[in-house]
Amino acid sequence: MRYSEDHKAKTHQLILDEAARRFRADGVGATGLQPLMKALGLTHGGFYAHFKSKDELVEKALRHAVDGLKTSLAMHTGPDVPLGALIDTYLSDSHRHNPGVGCPLPTVSAELGQRGQQSEITDEVVEDRLNNIASKLHGDDSRAQAMLVLSAMVGSLLLSRSVKDEALATELLSTTREQLKALTESA
Repeated sequence: MRYSEDHKAKTHQLILDEAARRFRADGVGATGLQPLMKALGLTHGGFYAHFKSKDELVEKALRHAVDGLKTSLAMHTGPDVPLGALIDTYLSDSHRHNPGVGCPLPTVSAELGQRGQQSEITDEVVEDRLNNIASKLHGDDSRAQAMLVLSAMVGSLLLSRSVKDEALATELLSTTREQLKALTESA
């Protein structure tokens, strides 16, 4: 049976949605193509009608995740929104507990870097975040401060997801949040 082009486009989108979520939640290495496709009610062989390889899917899913977050980030990063709002949202329990819909930097990007598969998409995300954060800071060292803020946010989120002790996880987020806000409010 032949499917319409519309069906193929919708299926492609479903695969991207699920892959972007699973790569952020479970990791690239832990996400197999067969279970991914099976979860969508599709065959493993059908994957190759949409993507040449898992590596291609990873890049496209990362792009998909980044593009999807741009809309939701706009309300936390607009020119009239204080930096504290981004810090509060990024270092929240909700973000910690929902990596499948969150920032790909502490998940997919970190794993790709560890595997020696750096991505230009990660460069783009980092530059975009740095520029946005720096635009809310003052002084000649605003880019350096933005690097510190971004690194602290990503690192704190990553660590909070990694520790078993719930109180420590909460402390990592709350202390980093408070310290960054104090640092940037005086900047």
